[in-house]
Amino acid sequence: MWKRLLALLLLIPLLDGLFLIFVASQIGWMITVALVVLTALIGMMLVRAEGRHTIRRIQTDLARGDAPTNRIIDGGFLLVSGAFLLTPGLITDTLGFLFALPPTRAVFRTVAKKWVITPYLDKQTGGFATGNVYTFGFPNGGNVTGTGNSGNTTSSTGSGGDTYRVDSDAYDIDFDDDSEEKGNP
Repeated sequence: MWKRLLALLLLIPLLDGLFLIFVASQIGWMITVALVVLTALIGMMLVRAEGRHTIRRIQTDLARGDAPTNRIIDGGFLLVSGAFLLTPGLITDTLGFLFALPPTRAVFRTVAKKWVITPYLDKQTGGFATGNVYTFGFPNGGNVTGTGNSGNTTSSTGSGGDTYRVDSDAYDIDFDDDSEEKGNP
């Protein structure tokens, strides 16, 4: 995985440089340099304004007693955006603007939560962080494709009883206790 990440980190500047050469051959090198500098300046002003707005929203969430998870993820994307915007090039500037603008940042945040953050938290906590508590192994032999219905006791295999939802309306879980039927307290 690290080799792929390193290859991607080396491929982005290469593609950016080749694209800059292509654009410079089409519109001239002076206009291309001015365009790169202008996009970097405008982008950094946008990132600065969005960063201040995000900090204010984090403070507001904390004052209300809410967890500012989305705002913290936005702050991380703004850091990535600033790095892309400081890197000279038009492709990296475009990526930087996509990470800086609130509508596209919301899309990236949703994708990151679904494909990166939630699976990582499930792996590290055994399902406690996201509300899926596995009491006996994993359903489907480790192939978790869903959490079943929204009832108290759910199972993605349909056999029932090995996955319990621990969220706000799942506190009345009924356990069948065979020990009471045998006369044991």
